[in-house]
Amino acid sequence: MRFLGVIEGWVNRHFSNEEAIFLVVLLFALFGLLALFGGLLAPVLSGLVLAFLMQGLVARLVAWHVPRTGAVYITFLVFIGVLTGMLLFLFPLVSRQLSQLIGAVPELLERFQTLITGLPEAFPEFIDAEQVDIWLGLISGQIGDYGRSLLKTTVTQLPSLVGWLIYLVMVPISVFFFLKDSSLIVRWLSGLLPADRPLLNQVGAEMSVQIANYVRGKVIEIFIVGAVSYSSFVFLGLDYAALLGFLVGVSVLIPFVGAAIVTIPVMLVGFLQWGWNVDLFTLFIVYSIIQAVDGNVLVPLLFSEAVDLHPIAIIVAVLFFGGIWGFWGVFFAIPLATLVKAIMHAWPKLEENI
Repeated sequence: MRFLGVIEGWVNRHFSNEEAIFLVVLLFALFGLLALFGGLLAPVLSGLVLAFLMQGLVARLVAWHVPRTGAVYITFLVFIGVLTGMLLFLFPLVSRQLSQLIGAVPELLERFQTLITGLPEAFPEFIDAEQVDIWLGLISGQIGDYGRSLLKTTVTQLPSLVGWLIYLVMVPISVFFFLKDSSLIVRWLSGLLPADRPLLNQVGAEMSVQIANYVRGKVIEIFIVGAVSYSSFVFLGLDYAALLGFLVGVSVLIPFVGAAIVTIPVMLVGFLQWGWNVDLFTLFIVYSIIQAVDGNVLVPLLFSEAVDLHPIAIIVAVLFFGGIWGFWGVFFAIPLATLVKAIMHAWPKLEENI
């Protein structure tokens, strides 16, 4: 009975306010809908994210005395131009280099085997021929498994080409109407909420600023890091520079872990291309400088409004939300973790008013 009394007291302290209960139910309902129907609504949700991303440009044009309708059309044309450029230049280049890499796998494996078998001569005191044979056997088995998995995945993903066509049609349409009718949509959603909602207003105001800064900053970071990495790889003469630069740019979506994971293919391609020499060491130094500048200069500059989240909290959020919603879960892991933190901070203030 005493235990039940403790539970009842905790519930009364934290959920005696109707707005608190409404907020919890609303969050669970939204998360449930996204978990169940997120795949079906992915094109519309993608359009919503991109429209939210471009609201800053619309606001800037309006501040320059451009009529809102004109600002929406100009912003949408900019979006179409960027999308067309990516479809005509970036994606074909990355796809072509990916195909070249897949086609060159046998040659790369032979080169890798040659480099590995030469290790006992280069480092006789650390490595012997028997160890190299064991390594090559394990690597060959793993590569066979990965090859079969890749073939199976490729076959099963062929029907998704229709999905990509749906994206190409639905996402631009969604972006346009979200930009054009954003005020109407916000008013409609506000009408569904309670009239007296101080907790929701507080959390909503904080999250609006946080998400806007995070999304725009993250997109800018992806473009800068990807472009600098690509330019550096081309200057160094690294093979598959566009593909690796694209991977490095996308890797910033996953804080801490992304850079570490992408280091493997970057250094592996450099190792297979040059072996153990000064070029590989130069690549490592350049890549380390890019990551250091990104973490210590670019991130603080772009995310000056970012909240203070512990690295473990960020990693847990990436794993949790990424497991639920895939790419968009990873993309919005930090804003969603910030949402949880904002609610936790607002909750004690609610208790004081009870």
